[in-house]
Amino acid sequence: MNTHTKLVAFSKEQPARLLSLYLKEQGIRVEYCKLENDYAHGVMLVDSADLDNAKVIAEEFVLDPSNAKYQSAAWRAGESVTLAQDPSFSVDNILLGLIRSPFTSSVLVVCIVFYCLAMIGISTPYAWLQIEPLSELVVNGQWWRLLGPALIHFSAMHIAFNLLWWWMLGKQLEGTFGSSGLVFLFTLSALISNVAQLIVSGPSFGGLSGVVYALVGCVWWLGWLKPSWGISLPKPMIGFLLVWLLVGYLDILPVHMANTAHTAGLICGCLFAWGLVFRSSKQTDN
Repeated sequence: MNTHTKLVAFSKEQPARLLSLYLKEQGIRVEYCKLENDYAHGVMLVDSADLDNAKVIAEEFVLDPSNAKYQSAAWRAGESVTLAQDPSFSVDNILLGLIRSPFTSSVLVVCIVFYCLAMIGISTPYAWLQIEPLSELVVNGQWWRLLGPALIHFSAMHIAFNLLWWWMLGKQLEGTFGSSGLVFLFTLSALISNVAQLIVSGPSFGGLSGVVYALVGCVWWLGWLKPSWGISLPKPMIGFLLVWLLVGYLDILPVHMANTAHTAGLICGCLFAWGLVFRSSKQTDN
């Protein structure tokens, strides 16, 4: 006799499969099954003792099924399950992501606004954010310039590349650790990567890529050190970004890349992830 408990049912197969894979990764035993009604794709709970935890996860999934952590779980399980894009709710989904990730959204909007102003000849924000030698900052006290380069970009491809990765990774981290956690990582990585680039190559640089590589390092190591948190990047993407980092040092691209900022940011993000996992393990021990 089937004693499984129905957790949730969907009208389409993909979300049921995706939720099932994520629940299994969290250690909750479930099975996908076909049902005889309009919501024909069910997720059945094997052990009723897991019901409370499974309900919480299922409710989170229903609210934000396109969250990258669910797709990542499918990739790690070796399966390709992609949610069909539904134009009727895609705009709502984007707006929901913007609202749920206020700091990620704020940085994205600020970068776009500053870039658009510069493109029409209003360069005042860039003038105020451009970094200066440390000796000049000691005299004028304009220490915000140490963070400033993270908010300025010099080409459409430059800003598109950085903001795509910032949005994808930033909202994942902000959703897990809150806005304060992402603010701290942004500030720390921007400061370290910008100062490192300034010391090595001087003040002529800008871009969010140092921070982006910090997010890459953080998500990469969290996926390795603490997979149960559901934060990760597919290995091919990690490989691409690391190769791109190395290509910058070969100096074969038509654009100048802030290689030191990229490397410093990556190291900063890896150490930040290690610190999060270490703190979590200490709290568990206590």
